[in-house]
Amino acid sequence: MEGIYRFGAFVVISLALAGCDDVSSQAMNGTESSDQDNVPPNQEAVAALVQKTMDNLVFVEGGSFQMGDFGPIDPKAEGLYYTADTDDEPVHKVTLDSYSISAYQVSYADFDIYTEATGQPQINIEGRNVEYRAPDVPVGVDWYQARDYCEWLADQTGLPFALPTEAQWEYAARSRGQFQLFGTFDGKYMNPGVNFPTREEIKSSTPSGRIGPHTIGLYPANSLGIYQMGLNGFEWVSDWYDENYYEIAPEENPSGPDNGNTKVLRGASFSEGDREKLLINRRNSVPDLSYDHPQGNLTHRPFRLFTVRCAENSEKKP
Repeated sequence: MEGIYRFGAFVVISLALAGCDDVSSQAMNGTESSDQDNVPPNQEAVAALVQKTMDNLVFVEGGSFQMGDFGPIDPKAEGLYYTADTDDEPVHKVTLDSYSISAYQVSYADFDIYTEATGQPQINIEGRNVEYRAPDVPVGVDWYQARDYCEWLADQTGLPFALPTEAQWEYAARSRGQFQLFGTFDGKYMNPGVNFPTREEIKSSTPSGRIGPHTIGLYPANSLGIYQMGLNGFEWVSDWYDENYYEIAPEENPSGPDNGNTKVLRGASFSEGDREKLLINRRNSVPDLSYDHPQGNLTHRPFRLFTVRCAENSEKKP
């Protein structure tokens, strides 16, 4: 995969060093800088994270594709739908501008740098979720946390980072809209040890020792160079959910309804089978993952199931 170099990390480091010089000179003069509070305590880690993020962006050239359950127009499906759902119908033409998307999901190590830099507590350090916490597995977040992380990257870089739209997610997952059903390197059903982790690899990824989120990038990426789309938990996108949206969606750069009650999710839970991991599947959840009615002592869905990767909406490849 070709790395994409940006100036983000250099800018962060330069500003940080300049800020240190300013603070030193002002301290000698008995004054304090109002900018001092804006320098993160872990500025070197932030700079490294920004650089890694830039390097791991995959440029996705814009174009048109048939979004949704493409079974009726796929010769291999013999006119049949791939899912029994109706919210991924009708298949419809979508045209997208070029953009970039992260090759990898955001990890706990990444997110810990962000929370420290912004003065927030670490997440998922109590209860069952902590058992699935490891530096190199996808972070478990609600929609608001996912959005805020991508917007923080925008603040750090001056670039238009955001959650991907649902259309951007599917277009990239299907290697620019090809008739691919799965996010494996060959687009085929999961074959443990070949294009998907074995049970042993999954269980050893976290302290839980159970099936759940697993190490990022264990197996080769899709043909664009993007890893595990739809294969390592649910991924948040920016769109509000409407089961009938495909019937009214605009062709160019659809971004979902103006409002709603739930947000779109792509991907599948870890205990679900191959059919649930189809790249055309649509799921949805309330943004904060809360239950309408508490289930025993549980007030929220398990955060470990939900994660994020960010998009960067510049139309030209640097």
